[in-house]
Amino acid sequence: MDGAEPAFEEFVRARWTSLVRYGYVLTGSPHDAADLAQEALARLGSAWPRVVRRDNPDAYVRTTMARLHISRWRRLRRERLMADVPDRPAADPGIDRVDAEAQFWPLLAGLPVRQRAVLVLRYYEHRTDNEIAELLGISRGTVRSQAFRALEKLRAHSDQHRETTSGRRG
Repeated sequence: MDGAEPAFEEFVRARWTSLVRYGYVLTGSPHDAADLAQEALARLGSAWPRVVRRDNPDAYVRTTMARLHISRWRRLRRERLMADVPDRPAADPGIDRVDAEAQFWPLLAGLPVRQRAVLVLRYYEHRTDNEIAELLGISRGTVRSQAFRALEKLRAHSDQHRETTSGRRG
């Protein structure tokens, strides 16, 4: 960050951890999360004077992260998850807290990419259906149907888990 504006440097220092957590929720991988945050901050750095005048750099960088993530999964069309991570994950207590609080993370990670993106944007980012549709480049109806399908899958697993742990068999 040599030569960067002091205000930009301060923004990066203050928001880095939060942005990596947001990236983790989007991607499901601490490494991809860090890459996503870094790429979005690089883009913010080149647009800093314009963005800071509008007084909302946080919204700019989060929107950039969502769009970068969407671009990646559109290009790949398929997620390639690995059973074992080849190196040690980055230690971040915030990410650990997200994992601990959200015991359904493996279920969320198992959803199709678009369904997961809709849920993250709706419940983590508190975006409206219209905003999600615009970000993902889909219709508002598709946003609603993807959210419905994703929530149905999560509910079905929750019901199944409840039956299994209570000793009842269906």
